[in-house]
Order: sequence, then C-alpha cells, then structure tokens
Amino acid sequence: MYSFLQVNFVVCQLFALLAAVWFRTYLHSSKTSSFIRHVVATLLGLYLSLFCFGWYALHFLVQSGISYSIMIIIGVENMHKYCFVFALGYLTVCQITRVYIFDYGQYSADFSGPMMIITQKITSLAYEIHDGMFRKEEELTPSQKGLAVRRMPSLLEYLSYNCNFMGILAGPLCSYKDYITFIEGRSYQLTQSEANGKEEIQYERTEPSPNIAVMQKLLICGLSLLFHLTVSKTLPVEYNVDDHFQATASLPTKVIYLYVSLMAARPKYYFAWTLADAINNAAGFGFKGYDKNGEERWDLISNLRIQQIEFSTSFKMFLDNWNIQTALWLKRVCYERASFSPTIQTFILSAIWHGVYPGYYLTFLTGVVMTLAARTMRNNIRHYFIEPPEVKLLYDVITWIATQVAISYTVVPFVLLSIKPSILFFSSWYYCLHITGILVVVLLPGKKTNRGKKIQQEDHLSQSKKLEEEESPLGQNSHLATNNISNQQQKISPRYSALKQ
Repeated sequence: MYSFLQVNFVVCQLFALLAAVWFRTYLHSSKTSSFIRHVVATLLGLYLSLFCFGWYALHFLVQSGISYSIMIIIGVENMHKYCFVFALGYLTVCQITRVYIFDYGQYSADFSGPMMIITQKITSLAYEIHDGMFRKEEELTPSQKGLAVRRMPSLLEYLSYNCNFMGILAGPLCSYKDYITFIEGRSYQLTQSEANGKEEIQYERTEPSPNIAVMQKLLICGLSLLFHLTVSKTLPVEYNVDDHFQATASLPTKVIYLYVSLMAARPKYYFAWTLADAINNAAGFGFKGYDKNGEERWDLISNLRIQQIEFSTSFKMFLDNWNIQTALWLKRVCYERASFSPTIQTFILSAIWHGVYPGYYLTFLTGVVMTLAARTMRNNIRHYFIEPPEVKLLYDVITWIATQVAISYTVVPFVLLSIKPSILFFSSWYYCLHITGILVVVLLPGKKTNRGKKIQQEDHLSQSKKLEEEESPLGQNSHLATNNISNQQQKISPRYSALKQ
C-alpha cells in the first residue's frame, strides 16, 4: 500500500509538472485574465487532490472554507488568533484520526501532508492581513511591512492560494503577495521610485525562461530518487537500535553508522521538495531576480539548499537551509511574535504542526537543548578561532563533525516515530548529548564576551552584505531584487529598501 501511494504521489506530481508547462504556455498572464488563471489553478489542484487522496481531499476545502468564514465574520482585529487556533486544531484532529484510528506508523491516505501546507498558508495570510489592515505601520517590523496584505482576498483568490495545483501536494509555502503577483503577471516588473518617493514607474523586463532551472532541478530529483531507491534502502535508521548492533558495534562504528544512515534518509526529502520547486518554476513562479554575476535565480520558494545542509558547520546553519519555507513560517507566526521563550515556543509549534507521533516531540524537545547549547558554545569560543586561516579551517572541520553528529542524534526519533525505540536509542548513547548540551547552557555564560560581540558584529555586516547580493527580502515581490539589464540608477521603493536593512 505504501509503495502504491508513493507511486501515486510521483505520478500526480509529474502530471502537475506537465500541467505547469501548459499553464505557462497557454494560460500566460499576457494571454488570459487573472480570473481564468485562478479558476484553472484551483480546479487542477482539487482534481489532483481527489485523484491522490479520494474523498479525504474534502478536508482541504472544509479547512479553507471555515477559515475564510472566520476571517470575514471575526474581522481583522482578532481573526489571526481564531484562524491560527482553528487551522492548527483541525490539522491536529485529522492527524490524530489518521494515526491512532486508521494506520499507526503507516503513510496510507496521508492527506494530512497537504493539510500541513494549507495550515501554513491559512495562518500566514491571517497574520499578514491583520498586519496590513489593523496594526499601525510603526508597529511592524521591516519584514512584516513587506508581507502585509492591505485588502481582503476574494474567496476565489483564497482557494487558489491554498489549493493551486503547483503546491497542493508538496508545497512549498509561498507568501500570498508573491502568489498574487505571479497570477496577475507582475512578476517581471521593476519598480523605480522617483526622487520624491511618491511616484513609481513600472519597467517591464524581458521574461526569463525557467527551462534551464527546471531541468537542473529534475536532474537533482533523478539522482536523489536513485540514491533513495538504492543506497538508502541498505542503511535503515532502525538498525541504530538493533540489539545485535548495539551489543557488538564499537563507539566509532555507532557514530559513523548514525551519521551515514541519517544522511541516507534525506534524499527522499530532496526529491519531493526539489520536484515541487521545479513544478512551480515550470509554471513561471519562483523567479527571484539576478545574482551578482547576472545569472537568473529561480529559488524564491525553494525549500532546501543541499550543499549547505551537507556541509553545515552549525546547528543553525543546518536549520536555516532545511525546509526553508517552514522555518520562515515558524519565524513569522511564532518566533517574532512570542512574548517569552521564543525558541521553546517555536520548537513546540513545529512539533504540533508536524504531527502526533511521540518521536516528533522527542526530536523537537532535544532540538531546543541542541540549539541553545550550540548558540552558547558559538558565542563563547568561536572568536578564538577566526585567525589564522589554518586554525579557522580546523575549527570548521571540528564543528562540521559535531554538527552532523548532533543533527543525526536529534532526528533519530523523528524517523523512528514511536517512543520506545527512540528512548532505547537515547539510552544506548547514555543521553550523552542531552547531558552535554544542558551542562553547556548552565555552565557557560549566556552573554557574549566583548571580543565575541565584535566578531559577531563583523559577521553580521558580512552576512548582511551577502544577503544584499544573494537574497531578496522576505515576502516582498522578490522579483524586484536585482536589475542587471538597465544601466540607469534605480532606486527600489522605500518599503523594499527597508526590508534589506
């Protein structure tokens, strides 16, 4: 059954890829109205949902429909709270029903996967409307200003955003403003503000082709799928708790197998998320501007950066490059708005959103300890290893090893799902990383040393410069990011500029 559903998912996504090419070719914004594009994107999404999940797909409409009613009835002042509670509660009830009533440990009829993405979209949009239509401008952070939605979407726009065929099965999450900009065909306009900051002139840019980006991503999909079907099957994570392995393997063997088995578990995510990204790109959605070399960037809604993941030298670096859109969602709806303990609240929300398996909660509670410990260690010791380059290289190698082992140790329960094998695994390691992490947090000073502050400030400036070159602002129409076509001096609109600060 599980294999059949996997094939069913892949077939639906490949159909979505072909539909995306057709959508971009024959329903381009220059050839048809936004209304038609919304209708077709929604109907295709619902068709794929019915094909893949049967009548379980009705949950997508029910969740979206009730959330929209809440937005209309409650009003902009408090709708974000009610939408958040309802959407997350409805998702949790569906997950409990699927896991504990129907099929514990199996993924048959896992309609909760698309519901997780829809929940992100419902809650994100509710907060964005609340920010744009109720809160005062001076109360908003720069990113919230860029994401803020200034008018209530129509029911069709709402359903299209939540259930379009490009993202209904595997996402990824995108901001409402970016999606509407794509549907309306404003993705390739460059806004130039006049010197007085009042007038804005729209410059049409030559529309770039996503074909090369799509082919590259499909190649990554093929390699990831091949790796998953061959190597991954021979390195099961469950072997980490095998009685014979635990009794006979040496400590170095356990560490190496832990890392290799968890590394081998990642390609299936690489496949699913990269294919989803390719589908959006094939439809013309996902263009992010140009890099400093003038190359097109199609990573506006990309969900991962494989190279940065595999070579992460810190816990934060790994998390920042894994499931990127979900990390941004957690930051926007929880971390930035939490009144206390934002890190703990964010990990708890992440666990609830992922599902009701005990292993999820063990992973994210362990993640809290690992994150706080890694942050404390970095603040206290990193500045001693910045120079010379040889020392920095040694530091990077050591932190890469530590990060990969810590990540693997943390996510084992996420893969095992059940509490018994998860506790067995932690016990076989004598909870060593838990204990080490707690001791680091308790014994080392939480505040940075003066030298550490100076180094961090330099790193922050360097990172800001890098982001200016490589990243466009969160949620804003990122297609306005870089213009390598015109030689004129151009000034991006004030709101966009504020986001880059």
